Amino acid sequence: MKTRRTPWWQYVIGAVLGLLAGIGLASYGESSGLSLIGAPWIVPGLLAVLGVIVLILALQVHKYANTDPKKRPRSFINPTIAVYTLVLAKALAGWYGGQIVVSLSHIEADFYAHAVTECAIAAVVCIADMIIGIIGEWLCQLPPNEGPENPKIKEAKRRSDIAQAYKR
Repeated sequence: MKTRRTPWWQYVIGAVLGLLAGIGLASYGESSGLSLIGAPWIVPGLLAVLGVIVLILALQVHKYANTDPKKRPRSFINPTIAVYTLVLAKALAGWYGGQIVVSLSHIEADFYAHAVTECAIAAVVCIADMIIGIIGEWLCQLPPNEGPENPKIKEAKRRSDIAQAYKR
């Protein structure tokens, strides 16, 4: 199985979709009088803890992948959590950014100024989580094994095929 890194455009799509959702939420709050903007202070804290956990898991996967197969522990860490966190961080950064965009026009009001501050802090933490996720994705790359996808095996097979062709 050949895996690929996350393309750059997926980061942009996640951020834009989150931005549009945040703008929609803030606009709905303005028109309906039901305020849903802002982020409780616990949200950036939890997101920061989640980013640290993802980084720790990615470092463990990296250590596992670069250890001699004979010396590896029997258990393997599932890197799926890092991928889910990366996707969530992309969308949430846009989500809070979208709320900031709509709230900036009302920043003179104390409520909106406070909401913009909350959203800005949450967006910065989400961007940091996204960077941690990208680093984690890089750390979770497995070195090629001695299977058919290994470049050395591919080259040896190619040379063998050429040699077989010359023998005929």
